[in-house]
Amino acid sequence: MDFLSVAHAAEAFAQGGGGAGGASGMLSLGNPIFLMVAMLGIFYFLLIRPQQKKQKETKNMLSNLQKGDVVFTIGGIHGRITGLTDSTVTLEVADRVRIKINRSAVGGLLAKGEVLEKEKAPEKE
Repeated sequence: MDFLSVAHAAEAFAQGGGGAGGASGMLSLGNPIFLMVAMLGIFYFLLIRPQQKKQKETKNMLSNLQKGDVVFTIGGIHGRITGLTDSTVTLEVADRVRIKINRSAVGGLLAKGEVLEKEKAPEKE
């Protein structure tokens, strides 16, 4: 009995006896194709899908802006929308102070209950 015959016997035993090992080998976790498909699935559900969903929500928010909405910009400026065009938004950030920004610079809408500081009534003590 030489070394090569022992090596071939060990390989045949590891493959499950020859012909029957082919089907179970395709479904095993060690199969590189299965691992690649699993990794793509994980990346899709953990990274790609949530990002696409957020982009869709942002696009819908930007397309549904209306005069009177209170928004904040990606730079941190809060203001009320006083004018809209296809590409720009005019914000009133203080009394008679208006700025024009790109529509894509709007970071989001403030909650319906939130108002600008100038609109809050002063508290009486």
